Amino acid sequence: MDNMSTETGMFSVDNHTLLLIVMAGIATYFTRIGGYLLISGFKRIPPRVESALNAVPAAVLTTLVAPPFFNGGWDIKIAMITALIVGLRFPGLTILAAGWAAVMAARHGFGIGL
Repeated sequence: MDNMSTETGMFSVDNHTLLLIVMAGIATYFTRIGGYLLISGFKRIPPRVESALNAVPAAVLTTLVAPPFFNGGWDIKIAMITALIVGLRFPGLTILAAGWAAVMAARHGFGIGL
């Protein structure tokens, strides 16, 4: 064991990786608490700020969904379209199960995306 890693049980963590994880946690904490402190300073949220905050969920969802859809294979596209269609009628866990089933059927049933 070298002096640059910490070994615990079945895995070892490099000290630089551990430092990166801690720093990312601290940065995440301060960005969240900073947003709260900024908004709590308003007596009334201005309409433009409220509009921007209302747009955040759609922007985050687009950021997470668009790259895999356009860069992924047909198995990913089929799973996402299936999840979209199921999502119009059913709640979250059902959407997840339908998307998973679609990608597994595409990959293992039809050999798409392997």
